[in-house]
Amino acid sequence: PSGGGKTTTWQTLAAAMCSLQRADVTGPFKRVETFCLNPKSISLGELYGEFDPNTLEWADGLLSSIIRAQTHSLSPSRKWVICDGPVDSLWIENMNTVLDD
Repeated sequence: PSGGGKTTTWQTLAAAMCSLQRADVTGPFKRVETFCLNPKSISLGELYGEFDPNTLEWADGLLSSIIRAQTHSLSPSRKWVICDGPVDSLWIENMNTVLDD
């Protein structure tokens, strides 16, 4: 629900993991890089990418660009891509489809 503390929760967890890593605590603690976006604020094509029927070219969306860049990153830190905002049936259904493939 709105105002339920979801954003504060992931921010606190990321800060805690970074603090534990800096303190050299034994465990799976690493620096956390977060990439936060609100999927509801952009179109589905801007979010996932889309095929341009005029030029016959694919253009990556914001989400696919972030994920592509982070898969090539040599940084040992954890990467969290966070879709923070209201859940919409269209973008979440498309996300399920992408993750199923």
